[in-house]
Amino acid sequence: MAGPNLFVGSNGQGKTNLVEAIGYLSTLGSHRVATDQALIRAGQDAAIVRARLEHAGRSVLVEVQLNRSSANRAQVNRVAAKPRDLPRYAPSVLFAPEDLALVRGDPGGRRRYLDQLLVLLSPRLAGVLGDYDRVLRQRTTLLKSVRAARVAESQLSTLEVWDERLAALGSEIIVERSALIDRIRPHVADAYRRIAGDDHVADLGARLSILGDAGSAGDDDTEDAGAATTALAPTEVREAFTAALARVRRQELDRGLTLVGPHRDDLVLTLNGLPAKGYASHGESWSFALALKLAAAATLRADSPLGDPVVILDDVFAELDQIRRGRLAGAIADYEQVLITAAVLDDVPDALRAHTVRIQAGRIVEPGEDA
Repeated sequence: MAGPNLFVGSNGQGKTNLVEAIGYLSTLGSHRVATDQALIRAGQDAAIVRARLEHAGRSVLVEVQLNRSSANRAQVNRVAAKPRDLPRYAPSVLFAPEDLALVRGDPGGRRRYLDQLLVLLSPRLAGVLGDYDRVLRQRTTLLKSVRAARVAESQLSTLEVWDERLAALGSEIIVERSALIDRIRPHVADAYRRIAGDDHVADLGARLSILGDAGSAGDDDTEDAGAATTALAPTEVREAFTAALARVRRQELDRGLTLVGPHRDDLVLTLNGLPAKGYASHGESWSFALALKLAAAATLRADSPLGDPVVILDDVFAELDQIRRGRLAGAIADYEQVLITAAVLDDVPDALRAHTVRIQAGRIVEPGEDA
């Protein structure tokens, strides 16, 4: 149903399963667990997510089968498709308590935030990201085998081939991420003001491992690994990437790791010029996490050919004070479709309760039926 749709039920009744399934079609991942295996019911070999999507009078049936012991499979209108093609049909932005890790967690979560939004805006980048991951794994495997066998560096002509491929794919990802950061920066600043008020200025930057020094390049827990910057030209990035690989070659051979590249970068979050991670209070961190998700929704609304994404809020209002609840409700109320889950009805502002569905034991409780 268009507009806000509220699903209410006590914990463990299946509310999150519903919104997680919808979110999976957009991101090919879960906001709760790291692997697909946890999404398959114990004792079963597969799980299926199926949804009928409508936009501008057109309807499409999308399906994905998650398999325990083989590759996942997908269909669009009953025709076989690649799973990585599904996000183009199902843009959504999901808010959840786990999103606090976008501010307080490790860089991997912030990289996923950027990459998932990139794929929704430009589906072809799913292939680039997948190719980069494969090259990265193969190159790292080679580094580990070289380290174990203690092969002379002069014999590593094969590594140079992987270096070239890594730099080509990785440079494209870095350029796309940097351009995306510039696109969402004003949305983040505006969303933070709408959620938290005008007292603070939220901003974004990029910390690039290819710009780090040889002693710290690429370490996920190193705050100084590369300058916070955006808007680098493609030729600059490629040259810097190639130079960085040469600079850290000895360290990579010693450690058996690929130390520079987009897999080691970070999205830098600042509040009044200070790093949000470590300086922001709990409330400020929550506001920043919400601002990131609102910025994603605003960017998709402006730039996606499918228009408004489905906005999903999974038990978010319980984490917010009364003022932030009202401000968040105002920020998302005019999206074409909003799905909300809550354990307690009173946690959700009145403006979002027009269509309320009660859930018990995985099923909808009809009006007048005992809950």
